Amino acid sequence: MATAARQAASLRPTDATRRPQVALPQFYVGSGTCGIAAGADRVMALLKQELAARGQEATVKQVGCIGMCHWEPIVDVRLPGGLRLSFGPCDERNLRRILHEYVDHGVVPGDLLLGVVEETLPGDAPGSPDSAPEAPLQALIQPGPDEPAFPGRLPLLSEHPMMRHQTRIVLQNCGLIDPESLEEYLGRGGYRGLRRALLELTPEQVIEEVTVSGLRGRGGAGFPTGRKWALARRSPGEEKYMVCNADEGDPGAFMDRSVLEGDPFRVLEGMTLGAYAVGASRGFVYVRAEYPLAVRRLEKAVALAREHGYLGEDILGSGFSFDIELKIGAGAFVCGEETALIASIEGRRGMPRPRPPYPAEQGVFGRPTNINNVETYANVPDIVVRGGRWFASIGTETSKGTKVFAVSGKVSWPGLIEVPMGMPVRRIIEEIGGGVADGRRFKAVQMGGPSGGCLPQEQLDTPVDYESLVEAGVIMGSGGMVVMDETNCMVDVARFFLNFCREESCGQCTPCRVGVDRLCGMLEQMTRRHAPGTASEAEEDGEAVLRKVEALARSVREASLCGLGQTAPNPVLSTLRYFPDEYRAHVLEHRCPAGQCTDLLAYAIDPALCTGCGLCARSCPQGAIGGEKGQPYHIDAELCQRCGLCLRICNFAAVTAA
Repeated sequence: MATAARQAASLRPTDATRRPQVALPQFYVGSGTCGIAAGADRVMALLKQELAARGQEATVKQVGCIGMCHWEPIVDVRLPGGLRLSFGPCDERNLRRILHEYVDHGVVPGDLLLGVVEETLPGDAPGSPDSAPEAPLQALIQPGPDEPAFPGRLPLLSEHPMMRHQTRIVLQNCGLIDPESLEEYLGRGGYRGLRRALLELTPEQVIEEVTVSGLRGRGGAGFPTGRKWALARRSPGEEKYMVCNADEGDPGAFMDRSVLEGDPFRVLEGMTLGAYAVGASRGFVYVRAEYPLAVRRLEKAVALAREHGYLGEDILGSGFSFDIELKIGAGAFVCGEETALIASIEGRRGMPRPRPPYPAEQGVFGRPTNINNVETYANVPDIVVRGGRWFASIGTETSKGTKVFAVSGKVSWPGLIEVPMGMPVRRIIEEIGGGVADGRRFKAVQMGGPSGGCLPQEQLDTPVDYESLVEAGVIMGSGGMVVMDETNCMVDVARFFLNFCREESCGQCTPCRVGVDRLCGMLEQMTRRHAPGTASEAEEDGEAVLRKVEALARSVREASLCGLGQTAPNPVLSTLRYFPDEYRAHVLEHRCPAGQCTDLLAYAIDPALCTGCGLCARSCPQGAIGGEKGQPYHIDAELCQRCGLCLRICNFAAVTAA
């Protein structure tokens, strides 16, 4: 114990961050999963190879994802005595440019520069040298290859359009520090919250700070964290557990993964603070096996925290003991539900159970258990350091603090962002996300994952807080935000997410097992071509079908056992609410206005535009296109399988689908 205390003392966090005085050039390569997918491993290997070939000594570090996924791979460079500059996208060619132009000749390639990375910490004492933002630097800027250099101001990274409207608490270290370095986490103020709690605060005072902060669970339900911790503390029992739910399985969601890959010590510190508050002695991080990089960095972080006295027996010599174990899930989406997660931790099949008893009373192995998700725990260290009132000053009256969102889909700048609660959805998509990609028109945004809902254009000014989103017919969920344009069919979107829930259902309760399956079947039928009757019969049958779909969706939502079934109909109900004409087009007219439901499309060739090149006829796998070379071709509707190949390969826009 004494050894651990001495080790911890030797790695105490600094009071403020100062710009490092480096003797060698330093390179930081964004090596989250997104960066690696974009080629960060190749860039790092090339960087080391180039430095070795030059005989140049330098430090090359891996960091997590800063969230600007559109510009991956991202490489930061700090020269001796200089500022840290962020560049992207850094493929092999652009990396060589950075080495030649900036490292060798001191000329900044302006077309690759994302900005100057500030070295201050959020919350440093105002007025101190360490709290002042980096001064803009005058330097030689070269906008692009073969263009002359000119003196110019280097912008701050925080001034970048994707960054300027963000407030980063959970993400403040992601992309800046080596996630496998405890020393770098401490250098950014890490473990100040735990040290303050153990030395200055009682467990009840920690709970009070979290309660005052207004922090609500970021996993989707939005239950007040302070109240949940108070319930767990009051529950009788000599042994209690803290659980981190890192079973992130929503399509288009990568918030928890990025935090675990970029700043794992922050999550461990938040869990340890929670354990001290509720009186827990053991913790579990339940993370899915599909996150191998997050698992590896978490394992290393746990080992380092234990080695240096931040986990284990007698933490920091305080007499408080707490340790953490990783539990690797097999990828079942339903295990994101807390009672199913508990069953999986215990070694049983992940199946939800009725509540009460709630986990705070009877959780893992029948002991009182507190469960929060990754983002919730990651907020706690700053709340303890800076106070609950500070956190409560951010956001809205009922939704305090910030929220991390994974913005993806048909958006110009996909990535990971953190914004104050209450920011309108429109501002997130149009300003932070750069608007809809490829000049297309916005149609909807899917929020809250497969169990969320779709907001249309007229609801874009809805603020991102729990109550406003529910009133609009969607949920915040864990923070997925998938943008869609006019080429997306909303019936098909609802069918896709509903089918995901059908496949991930545990099958335990009838409303979910049978109801979701039946809903899927009804939506699938809408996307298929069939011979309609008379116009009046079609209208009557179609309207009846839509009423039946809505009624069944509401029944599933009200009668299902767990959150998966209760929220599975949300995509159907929200799209029915905001896009009724699109449903009617499918049901009454048997057509897809977005042109995505191929079975409802009829392909034709416009003779006025067809040049008779024959490319479509040669490519058709069914031989459904006939004609003579040099003359307009035609499509046999009986043979056509509606694969759309002719539409994609025609160079003269002669093929139409309607």
